[in-house]
Amino acid sequence: MYRIRDWERILIPYEQAVEELKVKLKSLRDEFREMNEYSPIEFVTGRVKKINSILEKAKRNNIDEDDIEDQMEDIAGIRIMCQFVDDIYSVVELLRTRDGKDLMIEKEKDYVNNEKDSGYRSYHVIIRYPVQTAFGEKEILAEIQIRTLAMNFWATIEHSLKYKYKREIPDDIRKRLMRASEAAFLLDREMCEIRNEVINAQILFEEKSNTISNIVSNIRLLNLLGQQTEAMKFQMEFDELWEKGSLDELEDLLKKIKVNIARYQVFD
Repeated sequence: MYRIRDWERILIPYEQAVEELKVKLKSLRDEFREMNEYSPIEFVTGRVKKINSILEKAKRNNIDEDDIEDQMEDIAGIRIMCQFVDDIYSVVELLRTRDGKDLMIEKEKDYVNNEKDSGYRSYHVIIRYPVQTAFGEKEILAEIQIRTLAMNFWATIEHSLKYKYKREIPDDIRKRLMRASEAAFLLDREMCEIRNEVINAQILFEEKSNTISNIVSNIRLLNLLGQQTEAMKFQMEFDELWEKGSLDELEDLLKKIKVNIARYQVFD
């Protein structure tokens, strides 16, 4: 009989690992964006398996209770969403650069180019991750799933149907799921055809957004320096540009504001 009370304690490091990995991966994504570069990571989610799910999977796969932590790879799960199929492999390369540093890659499973019989597509990276606990370091296994938004939509639907039908999905629904999987992958391929156009548009948006944020911050700084007249003049110019102005026009305005700030700032 499984000792549920023990599992509640054992899961604490897994919860810690999920939170740490989410922070690290989100920081990586934000770093790309702050440098006005395209990020292959769209967003990151994570979860720790519920105790009942762990026990059900152990029973289904004939895993002894004492071996669960060594043999069950997805107690801690991270999911990385990408816009394009090519991004999946870019993320895999990013993870490989960290191998042996803050994580150790145990194995990789490419279900993108080698989809499962069900139609499931995703890229799985199984890692061993060290967690610093109150009782010392503990290495745990975690599964990182990397997939496109279309793949994730399909997988979410399939997971719900598996739950409803207790993993025995009727043949007619299974066939429709297979067709849906092919349609989702076709969408991914079509999006790859216009990938550069989409990326360029997103980078332009990020650059404009960052420039606008800098303008607003610098106008406020000018006002704090006691130059209300100058600040108001630049605010009026910004108001005329922020909706319809080009990136070049906004960058020129930012330069002018910074030149004015340099005149009034006092340096020790």
